[in-house]
Amino acid sequence: MVSKVLIANRGEIACRIIRACQALGLQTVAVHSEADTEAMHVRLADEARLIGPAQVAQSYLRADAVLAAARETSADAVHPGYGLLSENAAFAQSCRDAGLVFVGPRPEVIAQMGVKTEARAIMRAAGVPVVPGSDGAVADVASAQAIAREFGYPVMLKAAGGGGGIGMQVCHDDAELEKAFKLCAQRAQAYFGNPALYIEKFVTQPRHVEIQVLADEHGHTIHLNERECSIQRRHQKVVEESPSPLLDPELRAEMGAVAVKAAQALGYTNAGTLEFLVDGDRRFYFLEMNTRLQVEHPVTELTTGLDLVQWQLRIARGERLTVQQDEVAPRGHALEVRLYAEDPVTFFPSPGTVSELAWPDGVRIDSWLEAGAVVSPHYDPLLAKIISHGPDRAGAIARMQEALAALRVSGLKTNSPMLQRVLEHPRFQAGTFTTDFVNQELLAPAKA
Repeated sequence: MVSKVLIANRGEIACRIIRACQALGLQTVAVHSEADTEAMHVRLADEARLIGPAQVAQSYLRADAVLAAARETSADAVHPGYGLLSENAAFAQSCRDAGLVFVGPRPEVIAQMGVKTEARAIMRAAGVPVVPGSDGAVADVASAQAIAREFGYPVMLKAAGGGGGIGMQVCHDDAELEKAFKLCAQRAQAYFGNPALYIEKFVTQPRHVEIQVLADEHGHTIHLNERECSIQRRHQKVVEESPSPLLDPELRAEMGAVAVKAAQALGYTNAGTLEFLVDGDRRFYFLEMNTRLQVEHPVTELTTGLDLVQWQLRIARGERLTVQQDEVAPRGHALEVRLYAEDPVTFFPSPGTVSELAWPDGVRIDSWLEAGAVVSPHYDPLLAKIISHGPDRAGAIARMQEALAALRVSGLKTNSPMLQRVLEHPRFQAGTFTTDFVNQELLAPAKA
């Protein structure tokens, strides 16, 4: 039985998990750094433990400190949220070894999906379409160039041991590939402890569409439809929505069935997301699987009526998933924007103290922010997720535009102006954008 959950995270997702635990009658434990002593998630939790100084590597990424906090507070489960230790297979195993319920999939599944070359091989064997590319990691620049010439430029160079756009670059010729290889390997080593790189054919007119899956410990797996995640800056999502304006019912059903098949092939349990690229001919290819809760899960919640975090907790304590696939149908349209503390033109982080804050009405706000809060340079600059819902896409967009116009945050810069430019752009409103939208439509005109 699970009665007390330690949240191994911070910021908005820690607050979100605490509220889900409260709804299920579960006690909560927050962990925090010295910089987060007065943070919202610390105050919301029933108990809190200091685990280190401000630097992430000395606090939130210290598995030993997190596990010690769980022992000290007699927690019986750990929810990792997203980021930080959430896709660390060794941490998940350590939780299990300590007798704790890890709210997520089995450690071996996390490990398999964490190495992108292994994930591609597993998916290919399961009959899931993957982007054409190298069979595994490429040994050196010469090998990479030979493979790129075989498939034809442009190609995408990617880190084998990670994701999130880190260690990733599009290359258009041998010279560009040679230059990018060393830089991407260095970044992959720094962020993931693994310098290995692999190559994929660059998909033209790409759309980034992901499928949410949910699976219990009793063999029942369903998908919860798709999320459109093509509006990105530096390979990081900034606007997400569901349903996708690209998919029709037939393609939705096909992609959903493939996602369920892939999850079942892995023996996957809990919440997970399969990410796909869809090309200009509406062919889709597996990119990666995120073995955790996604930042953008609220758009799925608003269009299905399901609380994903509560279901994560219920599945982790052995409950059966009571939702059937034919009960999952899109209900209206939902849109999420990520509000960052960053310059809206350069995307550079903008730390500081919030002097004034007024949230808009009529939308869902997932945030940790409040007036007087200090936005630290030590952490991800995500301030909030603003989520709108409407009977259709036009209604959800209009509601979000009203919300951003009413939003007031003083004391630091935010990307709100950039988000408003996205929403008002004709290509976004028409639903005809690709993953290059921000570079093509927002950055290029600014440089002209």
